Amino acid sequence: MRILVLGASGYVGSRLVPALLDAGHDVVAASSSTPDPDRFSWGAQVDWVRCDVTDRAAVDAAVADVDAVCYLVHSLSVRGFSERDRIGAENVRAAVDAADVRRLVYLSGLVPDVPRDRLSAHIASRLEVEEELLRADTSTVALRAGVVIGAGSTSYEVIRQLATLLLIQPVPLWLARTRVQPIAVTDAVRALVEAFDDGTTLEGAVDIGGPDVLRYPALLGAYDRAARMLRVRIPVLVAPEPIVALATAGLVQAPFHTVAALVASLRDDMVCRPDATWVPADGEPLLGVREAMLRALDPWGTDLERPLPSDPAWTRTYAPLAEALRAPRTVRAGVSLTRHRVRSLLRMA
Repeated sequence: MRILVLGASGYVGSRLVPALLDAGHDVVAASSSTPDPDRFSWGAQVDWVRCDVTDRAAVDAAVADVDAVCYLVHSLSVRGFSERDRIGAENVRAAVDAADVRRLVYLSGLVPDVPRDRLSAHIASRLEVEEELLRADTSTVALRAGVVIGAGSTSYEVIRQLATLLLIQPVPLWLARTRVQPIAVTDAVRALVEAFDDGTTLEGAVDIGGPDVLRYPALLGAYDRAARMLRVRIPVLVAPEPIVALATAGLVQAPFHTVAALVASLRDDMVCRPDATWVPADGEPLLGVREAMLRALDPWGTDLERPLPSDPAWTRTYAPLAEALRAPRTVRAGVSLTRHRVRSLLRMA
């Protein structure tokens, strides 16, 4: 099958493309910026196109000669992401129908069991995109994932940077109550690859999550144990969501709009629906949180789980002098954060 991957240079896309190649598919890698095949170990094995999904003509050209489309585009790091993502979904759905594409797969987000007007802007946008794509005439599946555990993943990196920097970790009481069902990046990619198998039963909105359901403080603790760090978490009775978002954004290197959107999504349980949860067709068990964390921390792990040179610079701790002096990890994290903030200020000057 010839598959167009929209968002191939992103975190999930850069790990999905080689998995699709290993499964015997031909891949067309699409990026909104000028393609740079040398950034990726698999860059020479695919065809590249430049495609901004908000440009209908570019989308039409990209889908003209493919059998299937994988939609991985999210604009979470920019202001006004909801409008941009809605336009992108409309363009892709219309182009897929016009080109008679056989299969459309979207990586969506878990949707809490709450009234629609209570959804965060981030989750509401994911759901809006999902519903638009599911209107396509072709066979379509939206795989809904929550926290993806793997080095380079936005959710994982926010957890890693907070846990490393803070010896004492304040946890708002409202956050301590909510539950999450993470999935290892290897399993998320496995679900996406399965969605393109001939004869797959995946259709409509399907939740994907690992075997563990835990509360957010326990998720922080799971990272601490995997990284062999001693950290203390303390409850905070009064911590309004905007303050938590602002504080979190100030303590990690991720883009502010991304962090703010993610924090707003933490107020409700992010768990799979029992009657609509993916069961791997190959019968292989899903990774638990502990094993997923250990793999993400393994510098000699697979390209799926370890950091890649193509990952955004903010996902890396860069403090060469502190590392040379063997400074504690908290110091290295602080130096890296300070360096990141100074560079950002200089770019704005």
